[in-house]
Amino acid sequence: MAGGAAPVSGALLCALLWVVAEAAGDGPGGSPAPGAFGRVYRGAVNISAERVYAFAYSSEPGQVDAVRVYVNSSSENLQYPVLFVVRQQKGVLSWQVPLIFRGLYQRTYNYQEVSRTLCPSEPTPETGPSHQVIFVDVASMAPFNITYELLVTRLENFQLETNKAFNFTASPSQPQYFLYKFPQDVDSVIIKVVSDAVYPCSVVSVQDIVCPVYDLDHNVEFNGVYQSMTKQAAITVQRKDFPGEQFFVVFVIKPEDYACGGSVPSSIHGNVNRTWNLQRTKNLQVMIVPSIKKSVYVQAMFFSFLSFLSFYLGSVVVAFVHYIRVRRKASAGRLSPEDGSGIMTSSHPITAGTPEGSSYGAIDESSSSGGRQLSSPERRPPAGSDTDSSVEEESDFDTMPEIESDKNVIRTKVFLYLSDLSRKDRRIVSKKYKIYFWNIITIAVFYALPVIQLVITYQTVVNVTGNQDICYYNFLCAHPLGVLSAFNNILSNVGHMLLGFLFLLIVLRRDILHRRAMEMKDIYTLDYGIPKHFGLFYAMGIALMMEGVLSACYHVCPNYSNFQFDTSFMYMIAGLCMLKLYQTRHPDINASAYSAYASFAVVICLAVLGVVFGKNDMWFWVIFSMIHVLASLALSTQIYYMGRFKIDGPDSDLGIFRRVAMVLYTDCIQQCSRPMYMDRMVLLIVGNLVNWSFAIFGLVYRPRDFASYILGIFICNLLLYLAFYIIMKLRSSEKLLPIPLFCIVATAVVWAAALYFFFQTLSSWEETPAESREKNRPCILLGFFDDHDVWHFLSAAALFFSFLVLLTLDDDLDVVRRDKIPVF
Repeated sequence: MAGGAAPVSGALLCALLWVVAEAAGDGPGGSPAPGAFGRVYRGAVNISAERVYAFAYSSEPGQVDAVRVYVNSSSENLQYPVLFVVRQQKGVLSWQVPLIFRGLYQRTYNYQEVSRTLCPSEPTPETGPSHQVIFVDVASMAPFNITYELLVTRLENFQLETNKAFNFTASPSQPQYFLYKFPQDVDSVIIKVVSDAVYPCSVVSVQDIVCPVYDLDHNVEFNGVYQSMTKQAAITVQRKDFPGEQFFVVFVIKPEDYACGGSVPSSIHGNVNRTWNLQRTKNLQVMIVPSIKKSVYVQAMFFSFLSFLSFYLGSVVVAFVHYIRVRRKASAGRLSPEDGSGIMTSSHPITAGTPEGSSYGAIDESSSSGGRQLSSPERRPPAGSDTDSSVEEESDFDTMPEIESDKNVIRTKVFLYLSDLSRKDRRIVSKKYKIYFWNIITIAVFYALPVIQLVITYQTVVNVTGNQDICYYNFLCAHPLGVLSAFNNILSNVGHMLLGFLFLLIVLRRDILHRRAMEMKDIYTLDYGIPKHFGLFYAMGIALMMEGVLSACYHVCPNYSNFQFDTSFMYMIAGLCMLKLYQTRHPDINASAYSAYASFAVVICLAVLGVVFGKNDMWFWVIFSMIHVLASLALSTQIYYMGRFKIDGPDSDLGIFRRVAMVLYTDCIQQCSRPMYMDRMVLLIVGNLVNWSFAIFGLVYRPRDFASYILGIFICNLLLYLAFYIIMKLRSSEKLLPIPLFCIVATAVVWAAALYFFFQTLSSWEETPAESREKNRPCILLGFFDDHDVWHFLSAAALFFSFLVLLTLDDDLDVVRRDKIPVF
């Protein structure tokens, strides 16, 4: 610390000292001694002897001068500390030596060397220099002499400059703070602080120009905005928040490191619980850089909306091209239903020569090992059937032989065809799947409203208290807007909402066209292609929109308490996609909406429990792994037996076990070399191996990010099932039309790019806020969006293309009779 005494006229100094003498009164030690900046004063004080020093200086007009006081005492007597009181024109600052800091478990940290920066005087608009005087009183209640040292200096580098790095050191008993003034053309700045050392833990605070300045560990949180720090910190400050267009940047070193993820001191008692002069000096570098201008906000919003509105334009172009193709083929008299719309048309060669109800294309029952049953309008359930479950009345099939109407017989054929699993009344089944849509809307409303209320409360708390450790942002790329601290993380979720709404429009178009075809009593709509049930598609579109809404809510203030907002609907999206893929060729035996959403609720509960208990509790991982494995086996059993597996037997309890033993012996031992349903068995074996591997991995490594771990399980199962479905589709000599093929390629490419940015971790609420900030990185797109924002953009597009794959994958089957479409 360097400095020198400012030139003060002899007359002024004499006048100042006369005033001091009058104020101090008579008695030993009552008269102040004129002090000189940069000179070390040594002395001793006791109960009857105190010392007063006066330091006078002058400041130039518009200049802010800061004075720093350094004191030291060799006494370790906590009963009689040395008291230092600094009196200024508009304030008083006092402290004692030894200076005591308190930590966990009543630990105390005592320091005999203390230095403090005095609150600077405000610059005056006077034309001439302003004169200031500072009084330093040194006293003690000790009955014996206690020695001390005093040094007062003027700071030469008190004001920070824009885009210029400044290096300094600080310790718990020697905090630092500096002044920054906004340049004329800058409305927002980012304070960047870095250090080569992780510890000691420190706090960076931004405070208004108000005295006193809170620069000690126990009071630094009383005013302004603050955040803890290990190696990196960043605070965005806006001019509008400081009427004086200037602020203090305060740096405090904490006496302990537990707040930054360091070791927690052990709970011990006695004198050992007291520490003296612990060396906790930290080298810091601070640099203040201008933040982005308002024009960048406008560019970012235009980019976000236009990028996804281009998907709307592409969809309109595809629909228009399809319309032109249909019109041209209709005018040419050769309209084909195989043009990628997924909607059957009323013109097909079979219609002219095949009367309704004929057995055209049928395969003789005697030549089919599976005994395929034709499906025709004559053999469909009555239109007025009220069946709404997988268990139907036998009267629904009274026109068929009794043995063929038994589901237990039909669904256990070796070779199943779509006609075997699409025997229920179309209208009843459609209503059943629409329940998915209405239920997810109800869930979304009841889920979203308290979420929005909660995150608004979080943001209000952050704004009122100034505690930036509550929310885990990427502070190097967190652009505020209004009351929101990180508007860019919220804006980047607009893609989910826009593309989810676009998917709903696409599904609505197909639904309308399908209804029109049904009104025309089109035979191909009834008995050809995959049954058109759009309830799950509507639910998927709503889920995609809600993922955007809840992800935006989560990023209002991402933290440990609201992590599930960002993942809940991701679980539901993955689950709905698997259900839709299974429903495609199993429309009669798919899970009901109630059981599906109940299962999702169980998964979300497990995710919450995993985050709370999964870090260190081995018992939780043992229980979760058992649940995972058992659930995989139970689901595999239901899939393998097409939902017809039942453990029944005599009334005695032993009958259940006999039934289990019989099934295991028959299906697992006698037919081990050649399972009855080979394709299903291969899928389920691979699926169980994957899920058991996840269970073992979780049990051994216990990943800290449990929410992502569960999401990984869902995604891997979905990808495995989708790959199996496509392979079996191609194996069955079915083909991929251009649109689904394009969507598959686009899905793979966009997902690969999205996952790259997803794994660029920029923050982590599993760690302390200070440790999380070590991962912060600058913006990479338009100077406004970071890696996670790019993940939001790409994942929205990837989910949209994934939905289109499920929507268009089987458009090629619109010209194929259902009794020729294999089930797998």
